[in-house]
Amino acid sequence: MTDAHDVKISLLIATICLIGAAGCAKKKVAAVPPPPPPPSEAAATPAPAERPPARAESRPTPPPESTPVSRTPDAATKARIEELLARIEDAYFDYDKHTLRPDAIKALEADSAELRNILKDYPDYKLMIEGHCDERGSAEYNMGLGDQRAHAAKDYLVQAGIPATQLNVKSYGKEKPVCDEHEENCWQKNRRIHIVAGATL
Repeated sequence: MTDAHDVKISLLIATICLIGAAGCAKKKVAAVPPPPPPPSEAAATPAPAERPPARAESRPTPPPESTPVSRTPDAATKARIEELLARIEDAYFDYDKHTLRPDAIKALEADSAELRNILKDYPDYKLMIEGHCDERGSAEYNMGLGDQRAHAAKDYLVQAGIPATQLNVKSYGKEKPVCDEHEENCWQKNRRIHIVAGATL
């Protein structure tokens, strides 16, 4: 009885060992790691490459604004011009002539230097040189003679330094006499040029 019991125990142990050996012989299945989480939207979109900072465009510095210089005289300067013109006597001419006489040159010369110095600073300011004649001769002839006398005075003043662009001429012929007597002394007063301040541009 004891032998049979021992045999059973031995078989039982052997069976257990076989079962254990069979269990040990089984390969362990490697655990599959879980799949990585899906990439987020931010990660899917590649980050834009950083742009270098924009260089500020170098623009030339504008020059400081200067106060515009007036091309026409102010009231005080205009008054001074009128004063000078009043002191410049009319230049007189011989009968049927447009040549400047010595006394006419002296009349034009008076204060013309100061007048020139003022006018050069105001290029838009004009003077008008009027040419006049006595009553003798036709209206048409005297208009031409008055124009020649005005241009003779203008030429002299240009030589004195007054810009030609600031000197206008106009002939009145015998239409604007300063004396109405019909004799030589009166006629002499009418054969003249007269300078007035003209219009600005």
